[in-house]
Amino acid sequence: MEAFKMTDNVMGFRFGNPVETGVIQGEKTQVEVNLPIELREEGGKTTFTLKLTENDRVYGLGPNLGGINKRGRIYESYCTDDPLHHEDKTTLYGAHNFFVLEDDDVATGFFIDFPGRVKYDVGFTTLEELQVEIHGQDFGIYLLEGASIKEIVASFHKLTGKPYMPPKWGLGYFQSRWGYQTEKDVKKVYETFKEEEIPLDGIYLDLDYMEDFKDFTLSEERFPNFKDMALKMKEEGVRLIPIIDAGVKIEEGYPVYEEGIKGDHFVKDAEGKPYVAAVWPGKVHFPDFLKEETQKWFGDQYKILTDAGIEGVWNDMNEPAIFYDETSLQEGVEAAILAQGGNLNVNAFFSLRDKFMNIGNKLEYYRRFFHEIGDRRLTNEEVHNLYGYMMTKSASMGLRKHLGKRHVLISRASSIGMHRYGGLWTGDNSSWWSHLSLNLRMLPALNMSGFYYVGADTGGFGGHVSGELLTRWLQLSVFTPLLRNHSALGTRVQEPYAFGEDLTRANKKHIERRYMLIPYLYSEMLKTYETGGMMFTPLAFEFFGEEAQQAEDQMLLGEELMLAPVVSQNAKGRYVYLPEDMVLVDFKKYDSSLTLLKDGVQYVSYTLEDLKFFLRRNRLLPYTMPSQTVKDQDLSVLKVLGYVDTEAVYVLYDDDGESFGYEQGKIYKTTLYARKLENGGMRVEAKSNHPDLQTVNFTLMDGTGEIWNEEVKVQRG
Repeated sequence: MEAFKMTDNVMGFRFGNPVETGVIQGEKTQVEVNLPIELREEGGKTTFTLKLTENDRVYGLGPNLGGINKRGRIYESYCTDDPLHHEDKTTLYGAHNFFVLEDDDVATGFFIDFPGRVKYDVGFTTLEELQVEIHGQDFGIYLLEGASIKEIVASFHKLTGKPYMPPKWGLGYFQSRWGYQTEKDVKKVYETFKEEEIPLDGIYLDLDYMEDFKDFTLSEERFPNFKDMALKMKEEGVRLIPIIDAGVKIEEGYPVYEEGIKGDHFVKDAEGKPYVAAVWPGKVHFPDFLKEETQKWFGDQYKILTDAGIEGVWNDMNEPAIFYDETSLQEGVEAAILAQGGNLNVNAFFSLRDKFMNIGNKLEYYRRFFHEIGDRRLTNEEVHNLYGYMMTKSASMGLRKHLGKRHVLISRASSIGMHRYGGLWTGDNSSWWSHLSLNLRMLPALNMSGFYYVGADTGGFGGHVSGELLTRWLQLSVFTPLLRNHSALGTRVQEPYAFGEDLTRANKKHIERRYMLIPYLYSEMLKTYETGGMMFTPLAFEFFGEEAQQAEDQMLLGEELMLAPVVSQNAKGRYVYLPEDMVLVDFKKYDSSLTLLKDGVQYVSYTLEDLKFFLRRNRLLPYTMPSQTVKDQDLSVLKVLGYVDTEAVYVLYDDDGESFGYEQGKIYKTTLYARKLENGGMRVEAKSNHPDLQTVNFTLMDGTGEIWNEEVKVQRG
């Protein structure tokens, strides 16, 4: 074992010869100290156990099932494709090995730097134990101490590096569907948004735009004017964002395949030949993204898209998902031939059925192909969770090189470290109320792992969404940095205008309100780049008491807001726990209403047309009027809502929205200030170096419920 000190609050311990994942940043100082945890090795696995008291809570582990407090379940870090994730699932699309164990007195953070499977039994088998099982003996463990969970998270973010920052247009509204099969279909969606005057910044393109499901190809039959359409739409502020999958079709004459073979860029089977599996185009090879030369090669392929006017991409199927491989398909075919004409009993029938029903994503596939890392040859199973991460790194390198400015980039599979190169959506979900609730509960753990450009498939990817569910989901997604409505082929269409006049009106209002909030959301993202920390924070991280710990369907956003969305069917409102006095905001395009509510449990009515949230004491919320695209936003006039009992300050961050200047601190800052005067009045100020901002309109409520309105000219500074 090797021990080293990262900072005063972070210690690291290295065992064996671990794969370099690239997650940890910073200097290591070797020290002589023992790991304060007893490790046990058996059968090639390493385990340790942490004792849990009745009051201990466990937070983190990324986008997983369960509550914000992870106690009572089993979780496994092993990126896995499963859109129909029911309650008994243990693996999902992300593998995020950071968690915090807290009781009422102390908190400790744990990060396991290991690219293979890690299993967490968090008080499931034994109520008083958290059992961790690492499927290997070469790994790193980092222990993080701090006065609070928020302090530990901030330390972890310093350890793992700065996050990906999308262009400002990436915070707009995006429409998507697997099933926009032609150029005409895409234009119809675009034109309908314009006709309904619903804001829109982009349309995601699923597999339909490709020629025979081949990466970096365009269907001349279905999309004959792809580049012209992309450029014309971009001029109006609406971008196309195509999908790219991990598998490269095996086809003579297909340049990507032939270059991959020539350059030795594909993973190998046990005999050293390119491994053959199957996904959408049939038989494919998988690029070996763990090789730096392959990352550069594949990243350069994105130039085909950037040359066609593309400035954003989503990487999919990169767990990697596998429909079948040649061995399993042959076994199934042979079993079916043997069974032909037979009289199958229940066991024989189930055995035959499982040959095909369970043929996708079989664990044995990941033991059948190998990666080359330096002079090491490892099965995918040993480094499985790096695959989506390194594909996203590859895409980020290519897009940055060929665009020379920021791009939108999201991935389905993820692990910590990928947060430096792209955002993520939480994977293929379903149009279930439980998945709406799950979306809310995933947000803090994603932030803990360093991911901020995050969101779910609003409305659900699979299944038939109801109009009520889509609208309720929008009421949450309005606040998530990534806002994408995405659905699967064969499901009910779920564009915001697809559910009748009343819900079209309500959904349009919600999307307009989203655009009003973009200055605040973008500011909060820029701040997380600068300082790390949380954007979505559980109440338990900020407030003491059992009530805060149990309020898992509420969330703080930044330091200013508390969200309490409706996540259950047929609800006309909901009960909300207020840990302190707050102002309920009924947010509207004009004349938002403010209501002062005392701490404790309150019932709040919440219709489908409402967008409601809470302002915290001595906090200010900047916003602007809505626009049809982010490009069209008017930032000359800023509006501010506030709850000011004594004094409040908010510093609004902004930049040019597209360059990498923010990495060198090229940020516009606007300081908004309000103070309650002894005579009962309000003093307000606005100082800014933003070239566009001219006027700020304040609407403030004080601790008595009185409202003040004042307009001020911006002072330069």
